[in-house]
Parts: sequence; structure tokens; C-alpha cells
Amino acid sequence: MHCPLRALSVCLFLALQMLVPPLFGSDKIGPRLRDYIERDSTDRLFAWIHFTDKDPNDLQKLSSPRTLISDRAIRRRLKVRTPESVVDYSDLPAHPQYVRQVETAVTTIRHRSRWFNAVSVEMTRTQLEQVVKFPFVRAVDLLARFPRHDLEDSLFAERTAAQLSSIGSPSSALLDYGPSFDQVQQINVPALHDSGNFGQGVLVGVFDNGFRLLNHEVFDSLEIIATYDFVDHKVSVVPNNPATSFGAHGVNTLSVIGGYKPGQLIGPAFGAEYLLARTENDSSETPLEEDNWIAAIEWADSIGVDVTSTSLIYREFDTPFPSWSWEDMDGNTTMITRAADLAVSKGIVVLNAAGNFGGSPAAGQNTLGAPADGDSVIAVGAVDALGNRAAFSSVGPTAGPFPRIKPDVMARGVSVTVASATNLAGYSSAGSGTSFACPLAAGVAALLLASHPTATPLQIATAMRATSNNATSPTNELGWGILDAVAAVDYLQAVTNPPSEFVLSQNYPNPFNSSTTIQFSLSEPASVRVEIFDLLGRKVRDLPVDQFPQGIHPVVWNGQDDRGIPAASGLYIYRVWVSYASGSQTDSHKAMLLR
Repeated sequence: MHCPLRALSVCLFLALQMLVPPLFGSDKIGPRLRDYIERDSTDRLFAWIHFTDKDPNDLQKLSSPRTLISDRAIRRRLKVRTPESVVDYSDLPAHPQYVRQVETAVTTIRHRSRWFNAVSVEMTRTQLEQVVKFPFVRAVDLLARFPRHDLEDSLFAERTAAQLSSIGSPSSALLDYGPSFDQVQQINVPALHDSGNFGQGVLVGVFDNGFRLLNHEVFDSLEIIATYDFVDHKVSVVPNNPATSFGAHGVNTLSVIGGYKPGQLIGPAFGAEYLLARTENDSSETPLEEDNWIAAIEWADSIGVDVTSTSLIYREFDTPFPSWSWEDMDGNTTMITRAADLAVSKGIVVLNAAGNFGGSPAAGQNTLGAPADGDSVIAVGAVDALGNRAAFSSVGPTAGPFPRIKPDVMARGVSVTVASATNLAGYSSAGSGTSFACPLAAGVAALLLASHPTATPLQIATAMRATSNNATSPTNELGWGILDAVAAVDYLQAVTNPPSEFVLSQNYPNPFNSSTTIQFSLSEPASVRVEIFDLLGRKVRDLPVDQFPQGIHPVVWNGQDDRGIPAASGLYIYRVWVSYASGSQTDSHKAMLLR
């Protein structure tokens, strides 16, 4: 065969492939599985088996969505899809005949995936040789090993409710958050609670290592509509292993988002409904969780979940399993990331802990863990009580030719108040890790959906980013910054109901210590200038002129003057000048700075 010069390297590669027979006589074996087989003599294999097609008889189900997903799931998907495309080929089950044949050829089938038209299996090398001979098998590749790998403090200094009873919320809050006040106040949740928004009507999925103590007092009013253990294949999400560490992490994270015990712990979305999935196995004997998570997200989607919160971090694996590298965190390589992005395309708001691998990679590299690298996934980093990034919080950018900023948003991940997994009335303020920042952020997402049920995942993510405190200059250490639940709700209001006039709102917080948000709404695109004056009329700060579209916009003043010197305590006047194509408007308010 003649090879043009520019294709010579391709031709040489093909020629070499013809000289070397494929392993087990098949080119269906994926590179990760092939590499694992060649490097390790273990006969026990865990793999994905991908099929060529689905049962043609099932195609008729596409015209009857209710045969595939629930009414609730249909309503959610209609936010991002037309009625004609509310379900698609990915929603059809794997061909039952293919599944039966594979089942007779392998040790066991672990899970079936509609979305990827595949089954995850345990098998031997001899069984693999038989499987690749099936004509309906398209590919076989290694099932990833996903330990949680975190820096979280599991040695909680538990305290009883009586011991913590003296700690309470400021008198201005309508609810008594106890020691959990700071973690929700930092993301401006109490103000939404005061308005009556507790996440009502939103279905939240929490995926974790199980939930050992669901009879803890903090869950007394929690509405759980479905549970499933994808590790041990049972309805109860209490792990079979009696070790107290099994299912403890899930208790902690669930309490952060949905717990409700006045005076002790109140989560952002305590009024939402919940479904719980155990996807993480803490036992070193069965360390494979990629397929568990994918099975869980497909299950949650079919029920109609609106938001998912996952505090599991997937990247480094034990020998002989090959680890993912920073280059693999590109949003397209791992199956779990592809599944997470696919879930968003079906209308689900997906949040994941960014990871606890720290923030000092070489230039251009990242310390993210899948699926936080997904382009549609809201990756959550951790800050401390003062708003400083936690040293363990993973950083971006994502890999690949078009790197993206990660994490997306930040929330409290240091000394977070959580419920005990061993004491029915116990609590701790020692929870640290992006695992705890994630459920706080997911709670905000639930509050946004409760106030704007028609908002799409993209609109939710955009609102969260655009109103965080680093939105004007996002970085790979802090993303768009610390969330502001109230500002995000207002942002969505502008998207769903554009303002009809220019309105300058009172700054918040007010009084403020280090920074405050100045928010205004525009009835049409305009050039905006924000100026800060002291009471003598002297200009203290001139914030940059910029173009803004129609909608509600926040601008942050960091309390500094034009020289970068912190302004003194006192009363200041902020004035906003708006220049439309048809004319101009201005308005002003007073702000109190307290050092």
C-alpha cells in the first residue's frame, strides 16, 4: 500500500500492529486493562464490558418516557430538553440477551449501565479470553479502583448537646444554628432561611460510604424517600461491616447539608427531600467504586434527583492498579467524570469535592480528583473560618488543550460542625476536608432551585460562580470564590425575570469588616461606574468602569482606598453611575465599615 510522506508514521504504526498479535487474540482490550494484565499476574480482574448495540425491540420505549424514568425525572429533564428528546438511546437498558450471555461467562456481574451500554464484572483471565470472542462485545477495559484518599480528621472530639448548649446564633437570626452558625453564615444562608426557603420541593442525592446512624437526633425531621447500597446490593445504607468507620463519613456529610437540630446543627437544605446511596467501600478487599457511583447516578436520575453531593475523591490507587495522573483530569478521560457530565445534560446539578491533594503542583498541573474535573461539574474547594483557602484544598486547572479554572466555588472546609456517627446526640467541630465544603455548596444549590424551580444546571452554576466573592478575578486556587446564597438567588431572579428599571440595593453585609457587596440591577445593557466617598465628600475609591448586560450584578468593595490602604472605620457613601445608550441614572447609599 502506498503511504504519502505525511502519513508515514501512521503506516509504520499499522504495520507494527500487524506484526504483534493482540493480547488474547483481540484488539477489544482497552489500554489500561492491557497494561494491568502485562504488569501483574493477578488472575482476578475487574472490568467494564461495553456492548455494540441495544435491543431493537426497546426502541419503542423512547416514545413512552414513563417506561424508562419517573414523572419527576421527566419534569426535571424538560428544563433542558424538548418533549421529543426527554429520553434518548442512553436511557434504554443494556441488551438482556447480551447480559445473560456475559453472566454465564464471568464470575459475577456487578452493575449494569444504561448510559454506557455496559456491565461491570469480576472475571478471570481465562474468562476474559472467552468474553472478547463474543461478537456483541465492543470493548473491555479496566474498572478503576477509587479509594477516597483524604486528609479529613476522623478523630472527632465529640461533644454532647448539653456541652454545646451555650453556643448559639446571633440574635438577628431567626433560627438557632448553635456552633454551625459560622459555616452557613459565611455563605449567607441564614438570610434565605429567614425568608422561608429551606430547600422545599428539591430532591437531593448524597453519595458516600454509607450512613451508619440515621437515627441520630439531627435527622429526626429529614425526609428520605429512597436509599440503596450499591456496594452490598441492598436497600439499607447501613454498612454490613460493624466497624464504626464504615458509614461514618456519610453521617457527617449528610448532617452538614440536611441536618436540623436547633442549638446544635442546621444545614442549608434541611427542608429538602433526600435519596441516599452507598457507593464507597471502606474495605480494602473490594476497593472498586467507579461502577458503584455510575450505577447510583443512573438510579438517582431515574427517580428524579435535582442535586447530587459527592464527598468522595478519586485519583490515586494502590499497586498494582494504575493511578490517574494530573493529565487525566481533563474532563473526558475517566468514566466517572463522563457520567457526571452526562447527568448534568439530563438536568441534574452535580457537585463534587475538589479533592484534598493540596495546592503546590508544578506550573500548569493540577491536584484535582475525578469527577471534579468535569466541565459541567461544580467542584467545591475548602476555606477556613476567615475565608482563607485550606492548604489541603485541591487546585486546577484541568488538563488538556483548553484548561479550565477549577475549583468552581468555595465553602467552609475547616473545623466544620458535623453530627457524630456513634453518639445519637453527639456533635463535633473538627470536620475538615473538601468533603464538608461540598455539602454546604450543594445545600446552596438546593436553595437556589427551591426559589427558582425552572432554573437549569447551567443557570445554577453560573449564578453560584457569578456571585461568589472572587468572581471578578477567578483563580485555580479559589475558583470564583466563597458562595453567597442571597446574591445567587437574586442573580437567578434577574435571569428568569429581568429587571424593568435601574435599582441600587443596600450593600451586604452592613456593617462590614473586610469587604462588602454592592448590588444593582439594570433594565438594559449599560456602562457602570462605582465610587466610594467619605462623609466629607472626598473620593476614597473609584471602582473600574465596565460594561454590564441586563440583570442583577454584584460588585465587591474590599474596604481599601485607591492606594490599596485599608480605609478607616466609619460611614461611607457609595454612588453608582449608569450610562445607557438612551441616557444616564445614578443612586447612592450609605455603608458602615467597622475595623
